[in-house]
Order: sequence, then C-alpha cells, then structure tokens
Amino acid sequence: MKMPQLIALVSSTLVGVSAAFPPDRRALLGQDKYASWDDVNVVSHGLLQLGQGLKEHVDKTKAQTRDVNAKLKSLDAAVEEVERRQRKQDEALRAGSKEAEDREKLLAALAEEVEEVKKQSKNINSKVDKLEEKLEDGGHLGVSRGCLQKMVAAQNRRIDQLVEKLEQQQDKLDKQSLHLQMLQTKVSHKRLKPHRRRDGETAARREETQQATGGVRDCHHLYVRGQRASGVYTIQPEGSEPFAVFCDMTSEGGWTVIQKRYDGAQNFNQLWEGYKRGFGSLDGEFWLGLEKIRSVSKQGPYQLQVELSDGAGQQLPVARYLFQLDGEEEKFALHLEDEAPSPRTSTGSSGIPFSTADRDNDLSEDVSCAKLLSGGWWFSSCGDWNLNGRFPRRPSGPSRKQTRKMFWTSKGQRHSVRTTLLKIAPTTMKLRSDV
Repeated sequence: MKMPQLIALVSSTLVGVSAAFPPDRRALLGQDKYASWDDVNVVSHGLLQLGQGLKEHVDKTKAQTRDVNAKLKSLDAAVEEVERRQRKQDEALRAGSKEAEDREKLLAALAEEVEEVKKQSKNINSKVDKLEEKLEDGGHLGVSRGCLQKMVAAQNRRIDQLVEKLEQQQDKLDKQSLHLQMLQTKVSHKRLKPHRRRDGETAARREETQQATGGVRDCHHLYVRGQRASGVYTIQPEGSEPFAVFCDMTSEGGWTVIQKRYDGAQNFNQLWEGYKRGFGSLDGEFWLGLEKIRSVSKQGPYQLQVELSDGAGQQLPVARYLFQLDGEEEKFALHLEDEAPSPRTSTGSSGIPFSTADRDNDLSEDVSCAKLLSGGWWFSSCGDWNLNGRFPRRPSGPSRKQTRKMFWTSKGQRHSVRTTLLKIAPTTMKLRSDV
C-alpha cells in the first residue's frame, strides 16, 4: 500500500468517526467529558487498518531492497572477474613485450660483436698479406706463415659461430614476435565490442556512399570514366561495401594494386586476420586484403600482372596470368594460368590455399611454410616464390640464410626480390604484347 492511499484511508476513517456521532451528541461534545464506547471502537478499527497497511508497505519495500542488493552483488562479481581477466592479459602482453625488447638488445649486442670480429679479421688478413710480401722478398720473420693462417682460420670460425648465434636469436625473436601478435589479436578481439547500427541508418549510409562512388567496380572502371591520374580512389565492387584502393593508371587502362613493397617500412609477417582484412598504407607499402581482392576479382575474368626488381635493382621480366581467387570457405585458394604459350615463371599448382603462421594450409606435411619462410602466401611445398617474405635489408652473403626473404623463380633461376608490384585488371582491358 502506497503513502497516498494510506493518507486517504486515514482521512476517510476520521470522517467516518465524525459522521458516527448523532447530531444531538455532536452538539453536546463540548459538554461530554468522555467519548462513547462505539466511538472508540470506530477509531480503533481505523487505526488498525492503517497499521496493517503500513506493515504491508514496509514488507514489500524490504523484499524489493533485498532483490536490488542481490543484483548489485552479482554485477560486482561479474565486473571483478572481467577486470581480473583484463589484468592477466595485460600482464602477459607486458611480459611478452619485455622479452621481445630483451632479445632485440641481445641481437644488437651480437651484431656489434660480429662487426668487431670482422674488423679484427680484416686487420689480421692485412697483416698476413704484409708478412707474406716480406717473406717473398727474403725477410726473416719469427712468426711462421702456418701460425698466421691458423689465427685467421680461428677468427673465421669465431665469426661463423657468432653469425649462427645471431641467426638463432633472430629465430627466437621471430617466434616471440609471433606469440606477441597472437596475444595482441586476442586482446583486441575481446576489447572491441560490436556496435550495431540501426537498419535504417545503415541503409541510408549505404545509399549515400553508392551515390558518392557511383557504383565504381574497379580502377579500370574509373579509367573508362575518364580518370587518368594514379592515386587513391574509392570503389564499390558488386555486392560489396565501398573501400579505398590505389589505382595505377597506365596507357593501357586502370590497374587495381593489391600489393606493393619497395622500402621495408611495413611489416609483412602478419597473421591470418591481417592478411584477410589488409594492412599498411595505400600511399606506401601495403597488402590490400584477401576479402577485398576477392570482391574485385569475382566480378568477372581478371588478369594479374607482376612487376619485380632483384637485389641489384634490375627489373625482372613482367609476368601476366589469368587470375582467380576463391572465398574464405575455400581458404582463399589461388588459380593462375599463364597467358603466354609457354610458362615464363614458376607459380606452382593451381588452387593453392593461402597460409599464414597461425593458419597452416600449405601442401607440405612436415613443415609450416609460413613459419619457415615468413609472411603469408600461397605455399605449395614451400615452393618457388614468396613476395610477402622479409624485406632484404643487407646484401646477401654465403653464411647468411636467405630463405626468409622475398624471392621469385623465373626461367628456372631463383632471384632475390627487392621491390614488388602486384595489380589486377579485367581481361577485357587491351594490353601491349611486348611486355
């Protein structure tokens, strides 16, 4: 019973009591010293009803208060559990970051030691040459030539040992970086909560975007509409949301660039989600993303053009293929067919699924090609090309492992690659035959 109802009950009770007095009795109230028994009963009955109403109201309020307190305790426990998990994840990330920093410092120290040993070896070789000249001129020296050669051999062995240690530390650092990326991916997925927009707002935005892009399917569609300047544009393939791409406008038409590398500024050792959605800057180095590449290429027959330069800066022969990419349910399998009568480059078998370090889809049974070669790619059995490998920052040498860097096989010869440009266009675009 609520308070307004209680007040009304009291008022009605008092009015009833007043009405219960006969007129003559009410006239004599001033003269009577005590109320009658009936009057007392009426007032007592009203007060009893009022007390019962108040008791019911208090009991109901207590029950509601207990329910609210129970819900608050449950919410507090849930919040505390979420905070505990978040603290645990943050601690794991901090530990991983610290270990990665320590390994980087160790690698830097080892690299400095290797350089120092190289300098010492160079000095010793110089001294050996001078001593050999003196020996040839007839000079008599106390140090034998064989002893000096042993010293040089010992220095070379030490250099090889340090290089091996450096490579081992680099492998450990790569594994640690991969583990750290996986932790960061898990944390980001848990932190990012899906924000659903209303259907009306989404439809309105989609309609506005379609009007802005004008239903542009790819870069060649822009070229046909009169665009001639290379740069970043927004396209919207059929059945897809609009997204930005880099268009390479040539005299032949407009190419949609799907991968570009030239300075090593972007880390291409990404996991499956990174390669699926894309990464990098369209104004620099980037990977467009498997989902976006699929949305463009599924509109019809497309062709892929591969433009590369080797470690010496020499341009390799341009390669063109008929290009098809399956969806994620087929693991973004790649289908290539040479346009030339005879194969100019080795691309492996058609229908190879895409692989990353956390999604081993390659055809090799005993090794993960993505972990061995670095980066994500369409690996058969760790085959003949990988254009998403590590960027070559130093000239190659006989004692350095080159398997993790970008490479390409052309006419049976394997090349170390320094710059890459992968781009696609419809097969209806007229191309020069002298490429």
